[in-house]
Amino acid sequence: MMGREAPLQHKLFYTDFTLEQRVRANHPLRHIAQHIDFDFAYQEVAGTYGNNGHVSVPPPVVLKLMLLLVLYNVRSERELMVTLPERLDWLWFLGFDLDSPTPDHSVLSKARRRWGETVFRRFFERIVWQCVEEGLVDGTKIFVDSSLIEANACHSSVIDTHSLRAQLHARYPELEQRLTEGETTEHAPRGAVNRRYISTTDPEAAIVARGKPKLLYQTHRVVDPRAEVITATEVTRGDVNEAHRLIPLWEAHQANTGTHAATVVADSKYGTTENFLAASERGLAAHIPDLSRYVATRSDRRGMFGESQFVYDAASDTYRCPAGERLKRKSFHAQRDTIDYAAPRKTCAACPLRDQCTRSTMGRTITRHVQQATLERMRERTRSAQARRDIRTRQHLIERSFARASRFGFDQARWRGLWRVRIQEYLTATIQNIEVLRRYGGDPRKRPAISMMRSLPILTLLTSAVARFLDSCGIPLLIFAGEAEVVAR
Repeated sequence: MMGREAPLQHKLFYTDFTLEQRVRANHPLRHIAQHIDFDFAYQEVAGTYGNNGHVSVPPPVVLKLMLLLVLYNVRSERELMVTLPERLDWLWFLGFDLDSPTPDHSVLSKARRRWGETVFRRFFERIVWQCVEEGLVDGTKIFVDSSLIEANACHSSVIDTHSLRAQLHARYPELEQRLTEGETTEHAPRGAVNRRYISTTDPEAAIVARGKPKLLYQTHRVVDPRAEVITATEVTRGDVNEAHRLIPLWEAHQANTGTHAATVVADSKYGTTENFLAASERGLAAHIPDLSRYVATRSDRRGMFGESQFVYDAASDTYRCPAGERLKRKSFHAQRDTIDYAAPRKTCAACPLRDQCTRSTMGRTITRHVQQATLERMRERTRSAQARRDIRTRQHLIERSFARASRFGFDQARWRGLWRVRIQEYLTATIQNIEVLRRYGGDPRKRPAISMMRSLPILTLLTSAVARFLDSCGIPLLIFAGEAEVVAR
């Protein structure tokens, strides 16, 4: 018999109803509430409050609200507060009841201004350390990359500071002051475009012309391969060269995890002379594609002699060109620590191989770094089998970290200003690490299966024939490697 919906009879009292019963046992927020400490915020922000006046919303509640905002990718703080009374799981997570008053949306923006980015950075660092304690961070090898974040500003807000119209703008003095402050506080000076053009909406965002020019920030991350925990993160303007942030990120990883990363893996954008030398000074293995290799490939495509065809003689401190002529010291560049070698101009002009060597009227010049021997040794390591494997692993591992962050809207800035975008990135990275804790933490049986990066030396002992044999027998290769790792230990 078909049932019919009866008119709803509202009850005056609910004697057997609690929010605790309405939140399922395996709800993600239950894990967060059980394993993540938010009460540290009391001590972190105590100095930002006075001893009298209105009583504020408790700092742990504000931190939880900020976490919910990013975790569920809510469009705005107004929408978060409007939705809050409808979500029983959110109310339970915040420690509210059905009749608890909902805070005003301005509470969050006021807390950000009052607290700054420090408390959110500390929150991120605490979760990283919690991952370390759970055995989810190896720490000896790190993967580094960056991604762009679209600023919360439109293109029509960009003005030309060299025009009279811009200088008559009501906010121009404020914009000029903020631009000057940005020059002294940021990692690198602005380029010519960003010194001239500035957004009135978000002056700290940078114009980056990768395809269509956009107002962008840039996030830099370090990912540990064991469980893909984000161990360090940083946000800069979009026009900052990511190669300059490699060593600071390595240092931040060590400070956050208390481990020494002996290997740094990154893509070709980081393969600069400065990074190779800095890695050598710190005893690091830099598994980074060498940029000089692409220069040599370009020379080959043009049908020109590459620098590898010029042989250096350490005894005489000269180069011998393919025609047998000697290139001697020509000049020294102190800023770059490089030496130019060249043959006499007349010798180059009369050389029968000139068309294959140079198109310059001044002749061919070879540049050598003062620490060229160290550079060549570091570059040789990038061509090892282990380095090639790491570079291939980086291609999907670090990109997967950014792909997962897109669920939380990391690539679109919620707020304006560099320090606010940093807060957004700290929260996003923290949530991703909490997900790792929820997936693998507390169960030692899962940890070896998370990543077999430590097994790679053993995997190198397996020939392709052995691998095919194991596969034909139905034996998973990773499980075999894991057992072999245990036996080796």
